[in-house]
Amino acid sequence: MSVHDQSTEGVLRAPERGLSMHSLFRDLAASLRNPEFWALSSWLDIVVRNRQSRLGIFWLMSPAIVYIWGMGSFFASMMHMPLSGFAAYVAVGYLVFRVVNSAMVESTGTLAASAPFILDGHVRLTDFVLKVIATSSFHFLISLPVAVLALAIYPDLHWLGLLFSLVSLPIVILNALWVGVVFALIGARFPDLRHLVSNIFMFAFLLTPIIWHADNMPPGSLRGTLMRFNPFYHLVELVRAPILGQSIDASTPMYLAVMTIGGWIIAVVAYRRYARYVPLWV
Repeated sequence: MSVHDQSTEGVLRAPERGLSMHSLFRDLAASLRNPEFWALSSWLDIVVRNRQSRLGIFWLMSPAIVYIWGMGSFFASMMHMPLSGFAAYVAVGYLVFRVVNSAMVESTGTLAASAPFILDGHVRLTDFVLKVIATSSFHFLISLPVAVLALAIYPDLHWLGLLFSLVSLPIVILNALWVGVVFALIGARFPDLRHLVSNIFMFAFLLTPIIWHADNMPPGSLRGTLMRFNPFYHLVELVRAPILGQSIDASTPMYLAVMTIGGWIIAVVAYRRYARYVPLWV
């Protein structure tokens, strides 16, 4: 058999080899044991993309600066609130929202963008989803100093709440991961999903209390009900409220428990059913 025939046969057999690799937890465990591909490549993508810029890492911090200090200052003055208190509120909300936002939006196109690897037989799709999560996490860490400055001027920072928030961050990552798996599979089948999700997130950002206070939306109102059905509200409050010394909404733990367990069940079933077809879709 010629080299060309062997190469062609390898591409055609990629979906078949994937039949034995469509367990989400098995693939995820294998990916976590071998982070060289997804962790290193995500960091190199960030470095290469900004290597020729004279400002370098500043450009990666600029969105956080604009949102926290630019929009934070504007809305603080509009609501007659001191920036020292409102900047921390915006900072934590923005960072948590961006992690999930990046995971969902970027995952919709990650499998199509990785088509050469997949067609070459790299059908452990969790590597590509983890690459998106790693990139989102790196952006989180790069923006963290901007948020730390906002927290440093906050007049009533709760250190025990800060420790609790560090423990609750894995819950945010767990939800970002199952969302990434589901949207990566859907995005592989329907490439236009990315544009739809990007537009939806513009509305989701405004519906999430990041640049306004949740107290402005009473539970009995329509806007308050929509806000409390918004999963980003609960993810943000789980991390932000303890840091700022505020109480967590009573519905938040139950909401997140149902969403996390239900989401992972959906991700497991979807991965088992549809991961084998990704080489045909991309």
